[in-house]
Amino acid sequence: MTERRIALTFDAEHSDRPSRPGVVESILDTLERRAVRATFFMQGRWVEANPGTATKIVAAGHLVGNHSYYHARMTLLSDQGFKNDVRAAERVIRRVCRVDPQPWFRLPFGAGADDRRSERLLERLGYQNAGWDVDSGDWRVRISGPRLASETLAQLGALPGDAVVLFHSWPGATASALPVVIDALLARGTHFVAVDALLAA
Repeated sequence: MTERRIALTFDAEHSDRPSRPGVVESILDTLERRAVRATFFMQGRWVEANPGTATKIVAAGHLVGNHSYYHARMTLLSDQGFKNDVRAAERVIRRVCRVDPQPWFRLPFGAGADDRRSERLLERLGYQNAGWDVDSGDWRVRISGPRLASETLAQLGALPGDAVVLFHSWPGATASALPVVIDALLARGTHFVAVDALLAA
């Protein structure tokens, strides 16, 4: 029987919802303790505001992708605006983190994931969109850690085969749910990978 592979991904971005300090550090600690390699999609402005945290993510060995500079819905941008936004984030990530985020890009809000124009523009810039199979819903303001863990595991249980899971780097519920989710999946024999292991052509 083939071992199931799960890619845990975290969108590292400025939040427009309540958040608390130390969430990224807690996430990194959980991943390190369980020897799990994840993928972080970094917003350019977030990297500029949190260079120390961004470099910790890289130092921990996680894969880094581009999550735009402004975190706008890319479908609202002109072709040139789209290009400028992607390249601005790329420059910041390269300068601060000393890594190349290509070819992995995550469209903010998933806007444009089914849009041929967005796909074409990303291809021209050397990227492909890295979507998700499971949205944890951790962005919901009132969700608790236990409920988040339960819902995420239920979604994964209903989905056969490999899967990419969407989390964010700022909700407190994510930090508390993550150990529960990982431990439950490890008990099921899950193998954790970065998105390149699942999405590479």
